Amino acid sequence: MSKFDFEFDPRFDLTFERTVDVKPALVWAAWTQPQHIVHWFTPAPWKTNHCEIDLRPGGLFRTVMQSPEGQEFPGDGCYLDVVENQRLVWTSALGPGYRPTNESGPDAMMFTGVILMEPSGEGTKYTAIAIHRNEEDKKKHEDMGFEHGWGAALDQLVAYMKAV
Repeated sequence: MSKFDFEFDPRFDLTFERTVDVKPALVWAAWTQPQHIVHWFTPAPWKTNHCEIDLRPGGLFRTVMQSPEGQEFPGDGCYLDVVENQRLVWTSALGPGYRPTNESGPDAMMFTGVILMEPSGEGTKYTAIAIHRNEEDKKKHEDMGFEHGWGAALDQLVAYMKAV
């Protein structure tokens, strides 16, 4: 069994927590199957029009998001920790096989994402954490609307998984 040790640091990290009325297995499926991700991952009116997943530590997590104006934003990452129905950890700082990415420049914002799922009654206690390399990246993510965006995406996830 894998172990992910992490200590939240409010100077660098953001978190979002909510209890939702779908079971952890459905949240897990929504996060780990490309055919589901394309339906909920990006807060509307944005879209996710492509997703590839190699669900294992070192495996690929790739999405292509599209703005309302039609501009595409590809994002590649690498899974770091995968514990079915409990925890998913990936980073944009590494690509598949733990290879460092080439992202740089003023718009580059690398972070590590953590999704934690715990049974809670008939639903799931859902925790999302974004781990940043510095205060500036945290602020940039916060200013982009981290809490609103991740909350809207979670609402879309729940609605979609209830409908499938």
